[in-house]
Amino acid sequence: MTITPPNRDQILQIAERYGFSLTTDDAIEYEGYLRDLSAAFDRLDEYPEPKLPVKYPRTPGYRPGPAEDPYNAWHCKTEIRGAASGPLAGKKIAIKDTVCVAGVPMMNGTRVLEGFVPDIDATVVTRILDAGGTIMGKAATTDLSFDGNGHGNAPRELRNPWKPTHGAGGSSGGSAILVSTGEVDIALGGDQAGSIRLPASWTGVYGLKPTFGVVPYTGIMGSDMTLDTVGPMAARVADLPLLLQVMAGSDGLDPRQGTPVPVQDYAAGLGQGVKGLRLGVVREGFGQDQMGLLGPSEPEVDRKVRAAVKLFERLGAEAEEISIPEHADGPCFWFGIGIEGSTAQMINGHGVGSNWQGYHNTTLRDMYARGWKTQPNDLPDTVKLTIFMGQYLNDQYNGRYYSKAQNLRRTLRAAYDAQLESYDILVMPTTPMRAQEIPPRDCSRELFLRRAWEMMRNTAPISVSGHPAMSVPCGLADGLPVGMMLVGRHFDEVTLIRAAHALEQAEDWKTL
Repeated sequence: MTITPPNRDQILQIAERYGFSLTTDDAIEYEGYLRDLSAAFDRLDEYPEPKLPVKYPRTPGYRPGPAEDPYNAWHCKTEIRGAASGPLAGKKIAIKDTVCVAGVPMMNGTRVLEGFVPDIDATVVTRILDAGGTIMGKAATTDLSFDGNGHGNAPRELRNPWKPTHGAGGSSGGSAILVSTGEVDIALGGDQAGSIRLPASWTGVYGLKPTFGVVPYTGIMGSDMTLDTVGPMAARVADLPLLLQVMAGSDGLDPRQGTPVPVQDYAAGLGQGVKGLRLGVVREGFGQDQMGLLGPSEPEVDRKVRAAVKLFERLGAEAEEISIPEHADGPCFWFGIGIEGSTAQMINGHGVGSNWQGYHNTTLRDMYARGWKTQPNDLPDTVKLTIFMGQYLNDQYNGRYYSKAQNLRRTLRAAYDAQLESYDILVMPTTPMRAQEIPPRDCSRELFLRRAWEMMRNTAPISVSGHPAMSVPCGLADGLPVGMMLVGRHFDEVTLIRAAHALEQAEDWKTL
């Protein structure tokens, strides 16, 4: 490939865009310099590009039909066998379809990526296979992972196995369904605003968002680099630390990670019970009113979570209601970061962004850029809404609200940390409401957008603060699961796993 340098007319167009005063003679002069400069890029094209390794054979797989996949959980089924032995030997694992698996189609729920086949394995994929895991395929996700309900998936809605007329949650809804139905033992989910915890809550499984940066994000499509996180989802608590242990730790290619990343023995808390643990029940996480596109609390959800807290107390934990006023404004901090940040990374940065060192997925960047530029109308309304606000804020206010929200995330983190000095775990509902009905494809734009974001009231602030958080099933209400969110100190996933396991093992857990 040889680049075509800009001609004088293109130079004048760029100058006008940036407000430069340029004459035609100026443009002609720049044209010559830029022709000489382009030689450097021609030379760059001649170099072979380093790629992430692909170590295990596989086939592309296939997309199953409705009879095989009644809840639309799979994007693609295949079978990739890893090492002959290891901590994940015998475990069937699904990978969220934001994660690159070489040779297996990837779509991230959007038509603008249809036909894309990665040529690399993400770091987490290599680590899973090296640990003996068997990857059974790619779990479907919502359109560009920008929908918390499950209705905004380009091919088919993600349907809740507890009630198929209702959403499974998003964006990791396919992962949650496959765990809930027992098709896989463990699934990998992604979380920028709650996308592991939301579907875990709605499908009655366990979903753990690790501390920001614990698991490398290399080779995974994200939205804003300061929010991108991946973690495990499972039907059994004991399977969460298995997958987390394998994936955690620096890979030297992801700027989201510190070096080194603190890694624990994540299974250490299993069987330890909760005697002596102190729980802070966050008042602002309950009884919430409507807030813009964010929905109100269902009283039955609040009751179920408080009943689970009572069970913790019977098991030996101490619980007190506490107040964190900043939590109520946490979604505003998330919107400040997520709206402009996603516009910059997902659209202007073509899914990869710039100004960071590490592994850049140029194959994904090229395909996605070509897709959204040639098929812009195929972007979902959630992403269009984000672009309209994100680009407007950047153009009119010079990005100051993104910067202010980034500064305020330290305030939010400090508010949680202050309470975590006295309490081991913070507790609240994962989602204010249970799974909601899937709206029809021809529904109003208002209903589509409201249904997509209404459930992220409690999860989004914890994505901003970066704390580890887990959704734990705490019973059913009218046949639909309710989830309780446990939030821990940074890099203390062990305590969350300990508490969830104690609840799971309790004799009266299923009577909640």
